[in-house]
Amino acid sequence: QVQLVESGGGSVQPGGSLRLSCAASGSISSIYVMGWYRQAPGKQRELVAAISPGGTSNYADSVKGRFTISRDNAKNTLYLQMNSLKPEDTAVYYCKAERAWVANYWGQGTQVTVSS
Repeated sequence: QVQLVESGGGSVQPGGSLRLSCAASGSISSIYVMGWYRQAPGKQRELVAAISPGGTSNYADSVKGRFTISRDNAKNTLYLQMNSLKPEDTAVYYCKAERAWVANYWGQGTQVTVSS
């Protein structure tokens, strides 16, 4: 099984930056698609960005050009660099590891708040 722990959340002003990290307990690079999701109060959880074991990435339209997803295989860690943050980015951000048709693993989430 895979255990995931997010870190790096916090409060920033509009236009600021944060870097989220997700540390995995075991090897994920060869099998799992990794992703970042977010959920605001009263709303459904939505995909922010995802990256394949080979490094192919995709993003929600709302974050393209501002967020960058990456993975460090040596450290077995997933990252989300968030720049030019907006108030609408405020949410709890979750890390996910997916082995297609087999299993999904979720982290506990980390709060990101963007306000003046």
